[in-house]
Amino acid sequence: MASLARVKVRVGGKVKVKRPEIKKNDIVKVIAGRDKGKTGRVLSVDAARGKILVEHVMMIKRHTRPNPARQIKGGIAERESPIDISNVMIVCSACGPVRIGHRVERVGDTVRRTRICRKCGAPLEKQ
Repeated sequence: MASLARVKVRVGGKVKVKRPEIKKNDIVKVIAGRDKGKTGRVLSVDAARGKILVEHVMMIKRHTRPNPARQIKGGIAERESPIDISNVMIVCSACGPVRIGHRVERVGDTVRRTRICRKCGAPLEKQ
């Protein structure tokens, strides 16, 4: 379901629909915002809003009220806040933060698109 969702991007006067290229469990580096320079693993991708949750990035404090029926202790809890997909870059194991390219391979009668590093050409799928 997440792979079918699209992000609307305004290009000039037109609205272009784009699929996010960052997936869950990718390692990304924040390139803009208050946590610029931090690196973390993607916990979830919200393609409809164009946001992602990155481990230990954009930490916020949530005040929760105790609820004994649900076994919620209450107090001040820290958790991640969503960050825009445009503010992160995927990290290649050899090069560091890179842009994402695609390689189209034909295996028999099926077509497979793999994400590759724009600098060294290494596949980004297995990190």
